[in-house]
Amino acid sequence: MAVFATGVGAFAVGSGWNVYVSVAHGIAGFVIVALAPWKTVVARRGYHRVRPGRSLSLMLALGLVAALLFGFLHSTGLARSLGAVTAMQLHVGAALVSLPLVVWHTIARPARPHRSDLERRKLIRTAMVTAGGAAAYVLLAGAERIGGLPGSRRRFTGSYERGTGNPAEMPVTQWLNDRVPTIDASDWTLKVGERRWTYDELAAFDTKVDGLIDCTGGWFATQRWEGVLLSDLLRGAETDEPRSIVVRSTTGYSRAYPFDDASKLLLATRIGGVPLTAGHGYPARIVAPGRRGFWWVKWVQEIQVSSRPWWVQPPFPLT
Repeated sequence: MAVFATGVGAFAVGSGWNVYVSVAHGIAGFVIVALAPWKTVVARRGYHRVRPGRSLSLMLALGLVAALLFGFLHSTGLARSLGAVTAMQLHVGAALVSLPLVVWHTIARPARPHRSDLERRKLIRTAMVTAGGAAAYVLLAGAERIGGLPGSRRRFTGSYERGTGNPAEMPVTQWLNDRVPTIDASDWTLKVGERRWTYDELAAFDTKVDGLIDCTGGWFATQRWEGVLLSDLLRGAETDEPRSIVVRSTTGYSRAYPFDDASKLLLATRIGGVPLTAGHGYPARIVAPGRRGFWWVKWVQEIQVSSRPWWVQPPFPLT
């Protein structure tokens, strides 16, 4: 569960303390590899017993092997994609498929705690395995640099640079089942509170932000975004008890942000001095520096101030 917990943390945040969570995630992965020989002996012994759930246990083993393999391929850069699917997506997908199987395995094959688990010998053994995982993590990072592998150039989140300063080369991605809509700016308006803004009114703003977008698909890019800060756009739209800013897309996708972040969030209409393309959020999108790509809502249709706390939402969008 430590691998899953650190993976969720690394997936969720793109700055600050996340670097330590990402390192912990890598170390935990090597700890699993170190424990694999011992666990294989136990699993082989149990596999020959005829009991319910044997096929599920085999599926769990295959899922964990896949998650480790694709995580290694992505982190080193040896294979960042397999056709239209990235190694990062396969890594995360295998982990998500394995999660319910891990829960089932924990319930069906409980490992009861014993007083001997806290014996000095076992604690030292655990510490040594963890230290070995950390050493393997450091050695791999060094090997990547010495060998000039692509992994040596990835960001601490695991993402690789794609299209910095050149928006045309930046990938077009969106969360889960979203599709790129076709929007006619002459018919489009943005609702903010009770007011509606036209595209031409918003395009007149020229606040510039050099923002790094870090997509959970495994890439990042730094671009110069132009538009209007939400703190300027929301003047007069506050409620009596503003706690969050809710941004909705024409696709139905939405995210809520802390109200105090209004001065850090940009509603962008241009990128690199030219209007956004449809794939990158035209006519307007959110730029949220320090947050992962799923916070950068595209094709924004409505922005509202809410008295509901921003954290009263799923940590990741469900659709």
